[in-house]
Amino acid sequence: MGKRLIPPEPAEIHEVMLRDALEERYLAYALSTIMHRALPDARDGLKPVHRRILYGMRLLRLDPGTPFKKSAKIVGDVMGSFHPHGDQSIYDALVRLAQDFSSRYPLVDGQGNFGNIDGDNPAAYRYTEARMTDVARLLLDGIDEDAVEFRPNYDGQSKEPVVLPGGFPNLLANGAQGIAVGMATSIPPHNAAELCDAALHLIEKPDAKSKALLKWVKGPDFPTGGIIIDSKDSIAEAYATGRGSFRTRAKWHQEEGARGMWVVVITQIPWLVQKSRLIEKIAELLNDKKLPLIGDVRDESAEDIRVVIEPKTRAVDPEILMESLFRLTELESKIPLNLNVLVKGRIPKVLGLAECLREWLDHLRDVLLRRSNHRRAQIEHRLEVLGGYLIAYLNIDEVIRIIRNEDEPKPSLMSAFKLSEIQAEAILNMRLRSLRKLEEFEIRTEDKKLRAELKGINAVLASETEQWAKVGEQVRTVRDLFGPKTLLGKRRTIFADAPEHDLAMLEESFVEREPVTVVISDKGWIRTLKGHVADLGNLTFKTDDKLGQSFFAETTSKLLLLATNGRFYSLDVAKLPGGRGHGEPIRLFIDMEQDAAIVALFVHTGGRKFLVASHDGQGFIVNEDDCVGTTRKGKQVLNVEMPNEAKTLCVVSGDTVAVIGTNHKMIVFPLDQVPEMARGRGVRLQKYTSASLSDITTFAAKDGLSWKDGAGREQRLSWKELADWRGNRADAGRLATGLPKSNKFGKGM
Repeated sequence: MGKRLIPPEPAEIHEVMLRDALEERYLAYALSTIMHRALPDARDGLKPVHRRILYGMRLLRLDPGTPFKKSAKIVGDVMGSFHPHGDQSIYDALVRLAQDFSSRYPLVDGQGNFGNIDGDNPAAYRYTEARMTDVARLLLDGIDEDAVEFRPNYDGQSKEPVVLPGGFPNLLANGAQGIAVGMATSIPPHNAAELCDAALHLIEKPDAKSKALLKWVKGPDFPTGGIIIDSKDSIAEAYATGRGSFRTRAKWHQEEGARGMWVVVITQIPWLVQKSRLIEKIAELLNDKKLPLIGDVRDESAEDIRVVIEPKTRAVDPEILMESLFRLTELESKIPLNLNVLVKGRIPKVLGLAECLREWLDHLRDVLLRRSNHRRAQIEHRLEVLGGYLIAYLNIDEVIRIIRNEDEPKPSLMSAFKLSEIQAEAILNMRLRSLRKLEEFEIRTEDKKLRAELKGINAVLASETEQWAKVGEQVRTVRDLFGPKTLLGKRRTIFADAPEHDLAMLEESFVEREPVTVVISDKGWIRTLKGHVADLGNLTFKTDDKLGQSFFAETTSKLLLLATNGRFYSLDVAKLPGGRGHGEPIRLFIDMEQDAAIVALFVHTGGRKFLVASHDGQGFIVNEDDCVGTTRKGKQVLNVEMPNEAKTLCVVSGDTVAVIGTNHKMIVFPLDQVPEMARGRGVRLQKYTSASLSDITTFAAKDGLSWKDGAGREQRLSWKELADWRGNRADAGRLATGLPKSNKFGKGM
């Protein structure tokens, strides 16, 4: 028989509320993402992965000017020693640090295919090689001199820096992008020389505000150049609060060609925009006929960007052409600013420009103090050793005798010459050949030199003014290294005001101008037919629906719709459905209430005046341009309250108004009795007891009143024949004998 298995005793079970368990775990995850992955440190501007890559390269001695090493070696060392995550994530971070179109001041000098601005992927890490740049060397300078704290790495086998010494304003100079949990960061790159100038001002005036620093830091400086078109006020607001955005446009110029033809050449595109995707988008818009001003686009780029845009005709305005591209493509990008960083490596906080630079300067001072203390300890140790050497030199024979004869020479030396343990150890560790060089003059010279250096260090440690002076020297050195006259330091992004253009002309530039016929069914379904179609007899409609109205327009036209709620709505003909099918309900294009209906729909031409009137007989004159709304909700013009509603609209022409009610009474009065307003209830046009307004029209008194009868024939009454109906506004009027029983003048729009 086999052995009977005894089940183990169940472990102790703790009951935990699911909510508490989830909160605890999610908080731990959120903190990990915020602190160790997504947000940069305000002091060195680096995330942990970038810091570990640079420190790993330092350990591999990949300084500027040294031979390159395979990226695979760097990634492997960093992953094995410091960053226990995916090798691809480490390599992606390394690649970005090497791309001169992504980083304003690259920290890695790459050899091989590290990708390009078209968005092509870099070669695998077994093919590429890398080493550090001078900027990375500045960030690491002093790391071996106890400049920063170290902490155990993930497995406790070695140590890694908590932060780099950061002798370069990397946070703002190279920027950062990151999405954490519940927060994000977006910092565009800036010009290092400008940041250094602002930092020097901040050293002189520690309480200076961000606005004062804009004298030097005008705005971002993108590696790909471009033009920032924001106002100075909005830029100042963004830097003061740490939140905002920068509208950045491509840089372009016009090149003349043969026979008066010309092309637009784009030489710089906004930051983080992939050129190939940008050109694909322009080509797509061309195929969809959304860029009617443009004939062709081609990419003639080599090392420099050169995208050529050909106009459809030479009569096109290049400014309008480019404006249409800026509106529809990434040739204009809004680059966000969200200065959310880790303050002192622990606290996520949104800072302004001045606070960011203050964090960097305070860090430089801390590093200076740590390095000074480290150097002071080294000097004091060396001075102690030199004192021992001097005693040994002056008593060399006795020293040799003690070492040769004594079993324990160290305590004997210490008691014989009153040496410290360090001095005795240094003498015993001396090589014999050093005795020849051990001359009193050399010892005393080195001693004197070290004491002078120690005096200087003590002076710096004792005086905050001296400390800031040293920091200022360091900042000036960086400024000179990356000054405006250097190739890397020269500003690439420029500033300009956004040009003002005719909005109507701009709208037209997005649509190819073609004739169309607008068809609206009785139940409010709208569509467009190509061309001006006079015969609509073959059109089909949904069951229980029929033709309501139709009129000619163009694809660039804008329609105005007056609804019974007194609102005017704007519709772009180009956005209306084509003639196939039954169209779409007009309510899909505007936010019109369910209980509202169409009063009038017509093409907006601009400059006209309308007489609008409500069901209860009130109305006024309104300028057509005051009726155009910019949103789907429309623009309230005629104020009405249920059950009253907007009833009719007519174009003002002439000097006289005719109003007819449902009681078949008509009144004719001078037009100047009706006020012109932009919005309101209006004035009473005709008085009713149990009737309401049916229709209105305007005409010239000398021409008389004309209308269409039931058969469509035009009828007319002369001014003399209208004598019985002539009166004043708000009169009840008289029965309109001879006028159509429909109580309509039949003129329409």
